[in-house]
Amino acid sequence: MKTNEVIQAWKSILSGRRPSLAIEITRECPLRCAGCYAYEDGHVGGINLRQLQDKRGDELIQGVLALVDECQPLHLSIVGGDPLVRYREVTALLPQLNARGIYVQVVTSAFRQIPPEWARIDRLNIVVSIDGQQPEHDQRRKPATYARILENIRGHQVTVHCTITGQMMKRQNYLQEFVEFWSEKPEIKKIWMSMFTPQVGATGQEILTREERVEAAEELFRLRQIYPKLDMPESVIREFMRPPESPEKCIFAQTTHTISADLKSKITPCQFGGNPDCSQCGCIASMGLAAVGNYKLGLGVTAGAVYRASTSIGNALQRRKRAA
Repeated sequence: MKTNEVIQAWKSILSGRRPSLAIEITRECPLRCAGCYAYEDGHVGGINLRQLQDKRGDELIQGVLALVDECQPLHLSIVGGDPLVRYREVTALLPQLNARGIYVQVVTSAFRQIPPEWARIDRLNIVVSIDGQQPEHDQRRKPATYARILENIRGHQVTVHCTITGQMMKRQNYLQEFVEFWSEKPEIKKIWMSMFTPQVGATGQEILTREERVEAAEELFRLRQIYPKLDMPESVIREFMRPPESPEKCIFAQTTHTISADLKSKITPCQFGGNPDCSQCGCIASMGLAAVGNYKLGLGVTAGAVYRASTSIGNALQRRKRAA
């Protein structure tokens, strides 16, 4: 993050606003991926994403812009569902968001062609979610198969995001083969890796054991030195071994306002909704901001301490404004 962006984020926090906004722009997705948190019961206030009434067309465009103007974020993540279900609306939104100076991230499965107009947007990062190597991914994420992804990202520079699961760690060299494959593709500018985050009390093959988590981190330390596109700083990888204790201690959860597909329902306590098991959190965004928070500014003061003090000031100012 550049110095001016840090200053802008700090000003937002001091004014009582959250610098990041995430919007589930649609409840619809052609995929039925095992372990998808958006469709867990309880994701949005006791229900799941598919039970919400979402919007489309001009109503969606104007609703998103109204939210953005109200929240005044520095960074907007457009998620779903899958935003490419509403590609016409997103194509109309991107230039308007760019004109507002907002950095936008669109997270998609790339099940259909990414519109060529998106390549001309300055402040846009397209993130394509890929669930492991081709045999497993194609089985889990039809119709967003490897073949379709490779065709649909043509002409773009995208970031690949993969969530490491317990199944992956049971096969030797799985992560290296994955990173090697995508590193060779000219359309890929970065590769990000998360670890699967379960809900409290959940069971399933996706959940990593403590030993698998350590092994995955050690492998990421090794691979980052071999494949430059693996955008995983050492400071971020270390945070996988000490995730934030609770949403209240998670800088990402506290700096991101997440709204669901009806453009009014808030997703709490973080983007996962429901009751995420923070002791097993593997969200790369959470780990990234935790690494920033643990950065020592000098005299024993961390960036996280400055953030918490700034948040307290900003919240107090907001309470005073509401009482006035």
